[in-house]
Amino acid sequence: MRPSSASTTSPQASRNPRGDFFRGRGFLTLLLVAALLWSLTSLSWGSSPVHPGGLGSIGQFFQAAIRPDLSAEFLGLVVGSAWKTVAYAVAGICLAVGLGLPLGILASGVLARSPRVKVPGIAGFRFLLGAMRAVHELIWAWFFVAAVGLSPAAAIFALAIPYAGILGRIYADILNDVPDEPLRALRASGASEIKVLLYGRLPMALPDMLSYTFYRFECAIRSAAIMGFVGVGGLGMQIQLSLADLYFDEVWTLLYALVALVLLVDLWSSWVRRYLTS
Repeated sequence: MRPSSASTTSPQASRNPRGDFFRGRGFLTLLLVAALLWSLTSLSWGSSPVHPGGLGSIGQFFQAAIRPDLSAEFLGLVVGSAWKTVAYAVAGICLAVGLGLPLGILASGVLARSPRVKVPGIAGFRFLLGAMRAVHELIWAWFFVAAVGLSPAAAIFALAIPYAGILGRIYADILNDVPDEPLRALRASGASEIKVLLYGRLPMALPDMLSYTFYRFECAIRSAAIMGFVGVGGLGMQIQLSLADLYFDEVWTLLYALVALVLLVDLWSSWVRRYLTS
């Protein structure tokens, strides 16, 4: 007997290529390419991107990279500014962790078992975290400078709020990704969800949470430098002053100091991660 056409059709042949395209990566790639082309056509290409004399300034700027200002007086100013930048970053990230960790736990929904409580709680706290990180720290800085003046509190709060939103979101995702098998044993022994969190989820999630927190600390140092552009001091303020006076040798000294700070934090975080995982 001749087999029917339905029995000879393979699953691959019966699939709809058009439907697979819209469900797969091809459609996403098409959207990204279309967005890129649209952005390029929206720009004004008629005028030159470099103003008259700009090429000369660019050359002077990069020539100063090999001869930064290493005078004792200016290096003392750099050290003081770097210390202030690190202090802002440390205070801001500590406050961000203090806010982001409880909000992340609540946004993960791991403490609730009832769907009627869990789903609205997750939606509400994730919306709060999204609103906190939606506003850039520089805008928060302008707001707090207007509210409390040019004080360290303005820079610390401006760093803490958006970074708490970012950390809280990532903490929530990390807690949700913890394997459920070890947690079942705790629940079977009668442990509440709080004990499951304290003795199960947090210990397993701690290395990833610390790793991401250290990464955000590196970002906080750069953001703390940006805080100087609103007048609260630090490396950013000195970079702004040196750029305004066209002292490119001083700018490079400050930039090298900022790079050194980020590298030191990266080495420190790598040591801590190896210590925790060994």
